[in-house]
Amino acid sequence: MATNTLSSAQTQTIPDEFQATQVITIAGAHFVHDTFSAFAAPLLPVIIEKLSLSLTAAGALVVFLQAPVLLSPFIGHLADRVSLRYFVVFAPAVTAVLMSLIGLAPSYPALAALLFVTGLSVACFHAPAPAMIGRLSGTRLGTGMSIFMAAGELGRTAGPLLVVTALALWSLEGTPRLMVLGVATSAVLFWRLRGLSGWTETAARSPFRQLVPTLKRVFLPILLILAGRAFLEAALTTYLPTFLTGRGATLWLAGSALSILELAGVIGALTAGTLSDHLGRRQVLLVSLGLAPLLLWAFVQAHDWLIFPLLVALGLATLSTTPVLLAVVQEHLPTNRAAANGVFMAMAFSTRTIAVLAIGFIGDTAGLPAAFLLGAIAAFAIVPVILWLPSRTTG
Repeated sequence: MATNTLSSAQTQTIPDEFQATQVITIAGAHFVHDTFSAFAAPLLPVIIEKLSLSLTAAGALVVFLQAPVLLSPFIGHLADRVSLRYFVVFAPAVTAVLMSLIGLAPSYPALAALLFVTGLSVACFHAPAPAMIGRLSGTRLGTGMSIFMAAGELGRTAGPLLVVTALALWSLEGTPRLMVLGVATSAVLFWRLRGLSGWTETAARSPFRQLVPTLKRVFLPILLILAGRAFLEAALTTYLPTFLTGRGATLWLAGSALSILELAGVIGALTAGTLSDHLGRRQVLLVSLGLAPLLLWAFVQAHDWLIFPLLVALGLATLSTTPVLLAVVQEHLPTNRAAANGVFMAMAFSTRTIAVLAIGFIGDTAGLPAAFLLGAIAAFAIVPVILWLPSRTTG
């Protein structure tokens, strides 16, 4: 029976062994959760047409979805002190129900409200879950983060395919039928995780104010890296379907292109964290983020079949970096994993929100190709900042 207190056995040091079964279980929750949270981008062309939205207004919808993630540091700080296991358990169901309904929203305010509540569910999942993964991964932190993030990328691969298939079969009014998948997943998680604490299990948790020097040393370069990377992610994961439909692609092809990108991201996320355990965090990030802006420039210039290998390369380079950055965060703040992860998630989502609005505004005024190219320049400018990251001993 789960309680909000820890026994003496539970408060001992983190075991060195990699607890594969529990890691895979939580990663499975991440897969389902992010499958549904990925519905927004492929539905955006339909929503734009239905509600007669500009690109800026459509991009602002992402702000409503991501704004609650600013609460992640507080959720994470709480998760270091009380068990938030049930946030991980029930978030897939809540997110599935809400995201299955967004196509039915009758107005812009109703859609914004629906996305805001969904954002709360997203924040409640993503703050404690990686900290639980970090605790269960032992000394193989990069591997655990790779599996967790690869599952999320796989969910974001499946999401566009699932929702455009539902549109083809049932039309927009039929998408609520999909919510049963998320509800069923939460039921399974309730059973599988019933004996697992949601705490960051460690003998002594540092008061948050004592973390400030470490936070500055670790998070200042990470903030700059996230800010540059956000322009790549905003262009590719939010506006890619709209970019391609503007070039004459069908909604199915545009959704499939997004899934190709995300599937490549699965492979990148699965390998990058493990590689960084052996080669070093900075080395992996330098290669990934050094190549990604060049690939985006090439993608904007490409036509016909050339876009598909470039999407694969972009997915490998751009979407592989999060597990590496999370490993940096957790290895330097081991006694406050959830709080540190919450700070990371808040920074990642807030920088991405700014980038989404900027890309949308530039897209409205100068066109999406110009917006994508400016995003590539912004991302390339932060590559030297990777050298500011604190070093680690590689294994």
